[in-house]
Amino acid sequence: MLLPGLKRRPLRLWGAVGLVLVFVLVGVLALRRGSSQAHVTADALPHTAVEVSPSGCGRGWHEPRPGLQVFDLHNPSSGAAEVYLEDPASHAVYGEVEGLAPGTTRELTVRLGKGSYAFKCLPDDADAVTGPTVRITEGRSGPAAAPVTEHDLIPPSIGYQKWVGSGLDDVVTLTGKLRDAIDRGDLAGARTAWLPAHLQYERLGAAYDAFGDADGQINGTDAGLHAGVHDQDFTGFHRIEYGLWHGESAPALRAPAAALVKAVTALRDDWSQTRMDPAQLGLRAHEILENTVQFELTGRTDYGSGSNLATARANLDGTRAVLSRLRSLLTARYADLPGLDRELDRAQHTLDSFRHGGAWTALDRLSRAQREKTDAVLDDLAERLASVATLCDPRRTA
Repeated sequence: MLLPGLKRRPLRLWGAVGLVLVFVLVGVLALRRGSSQAHVTADALPHTAVEVSPSGCGRGWHEPRPGLQVFDLHNPSSGAAEVYLEDPASHAVYGEVEGLAPGTTRELTVRLGKGSYAFKCLPDDADAVTGPTVRITEGRSGPAAAPVTEHDLIPPSIGYQKWVGSGLDDVVTLTGKLRDAIDRGDLAGARTAWLPAHLQYERLGAAYDAFGDADGQINGTDAGLHAGVHDQDFTGFHRIEYGLWHGESAPALRAPAAALVKAVTALRDDWSQTRMDPAQLGLRAHEILENTVQFELTGRTDYGSGSNLATARANLDGTRAVLSRLRSLLTARYADLPGLDRELDRAQHTLDSFRHGGAWTALDRLSRAQREKTDAVLDDLAERLASVATLCDPRRTA
């Protein structure tokens, strides 16, 4: 769940200009104009109109009061801006609005109590401006979080990148064993070798283009291909999976297996020269599990092995790997970190219950109650991880 007043920010990988995603626990950001004096509207909350321009940041907040309330943030300037409501001493953020376009107004819903507050306006291509400090003498505020900067994310990002590099070494080794079994004509051995190789790749968290075009060659599906599973551009783990579980001969699979080893080796060799964007690390923790819910728990990536639940379990390992690098940042910012840990353990216990030695229950063999429980557990975990993405998204401080 996201902190009140904070939002999950746009995915940087989309690159869409002006796209704004805002999720809040209370209230919905909507266009609204208001007077300079606090007033109550149909939502039964007090509204205060506040200017957020470089020359008038925070202007209009004359009657500070405790409790749940709405600020109608209006941008009269000629450029877009980000806006934070923060503690001017600690810079802990109580709420934010991103991409506030010229001439528009949006609502920011927050709960305020005893403390000091100020609006910080960050116009595009201009320095930040902090408005006047406003003090409230009673009440209890909602949650706030100290901003994370890109500098904060560099050490955990480097550590994570090294961990991925080591994991890619293992993927190369395991896919080599898969290729060798196919080359020997040992299809039973190849089916045994396929799953460890695929799970090791999945553990590395290839979500939302983390590995670029290489992921399509290594782990792509037949979605969008003219000839489906028979298309020449259907390659990688799932191409081999389809062949191994649909009666293809070893000679037919030798070329796809050789291509897979070549692709993972190239990725491993190139990874040492890759510089991962530190800003994506918090987002990665959420997107790995979101991909799991979207693709593994729906069976969309099953080409015969029935290993979706095993893949979901590997994805959970990948999520833990990201969170372990972010833990020092989250400890002081995410009040419900113990709750997140409990949900991770709950998801792990749920998925492990479907493992029987080296075999996994196929998704289509689950009862309705088992499917519903699994979906609910991982959906809830993905929602909690959205807060990690929000809290670890770097924010401007100047």
